[in-house]
Amino acid sequence: MDRFFVSPAVLQTQPVVLTGEQAHQVRRVLRLRPGERVMLLDNLGSAYDAVLLGYGQEDARFRIEGQRLASGEPATHLTLFQAALKGERFEWVLQKGTEIGASRFVPVICERNVMDDRRAVDGKRERWQRIIQEAAEQSGRARLPELAPCLSFADAVGSDAIPTAPKGSPSGDMPAEASAIRLIPWEGLRDDGGQSLQQVRSLREALAGCNLRVGIRIEVFIGPEGGFSDAEIGLAQNHRILPVSLGPRILRAETAGVVAAATIMYEVGEI
Repeated sequence: MDRFFVSPAVLQTQPVVLTGEQAHQVRRVLRLRPGERVMLLDNLGSAYDAVLLGYGQEDARFRIEGQRLASGEPATHLTLFQAALKGERFEWVLQKGTEIGASRFVPVICERNVMDDRRAVDGKRERWQRIIQEAAEQSGRARLPELAPCLSFADAVGSDAIPTAPKGSPSGDMPAEASAIRLIPWEGLRDDGGQSLQQVRSLREALAGCNLRVGIRIEVFIGPEGGFSDAEIGLAQNHRILPVSLGPRILRAETAGVVAAATIMYEVGEI
């Protein structure tokens, strides 16, 4: 069944009217006929079964026939602090991260970023929001992952305040004081060259040593095309972020976040 995220206000009137890109998708892309069903999601945890009544000149009209709790959300709250990447690479991370189950994305500017203009990054937010929504609808998510404002690496690692998940969501039922597991994959651990790094382990070993419980919060920091600098790894450690390895091969910047997210979701039982 096709799914569409809509504003809760849109659901307050009958019939429910979809306009713009959503109406175009219903009519021209999916070519739905009157009587066919879709699911409408309010991004608050509810799903609405809806029947297509027909089309206006630039809209599609639906009748709500039932309401229920939306499913598809992971209990684990995963935040991906991803260094901003050029071209379509960051968009790929958003799309695949949403499909895997990430709850929050934070674009980050690091020392070796190729894309280092925060205004340019923030200028892409509208397009990135659309990519997240399309991925969430396609993959059966019950809520849209949050896209946070762009941060410098120093601000990102220093952001000890964990955002409060919506009440009623799996992670929203966790105690407010629950702390996050904070991890930073780093290719320098392949041959650490005498680095005095403590508690270094593989990502899977790090997760195995944690209390992986329902609703746990995990933060992962992924570097840019040029990787993290030694100074950034040291700063991360000062903020109790654990350097981990993703294995013996060096992954591209857009691959590392997706691999880390998928591994985490597997280890916590979400895949």
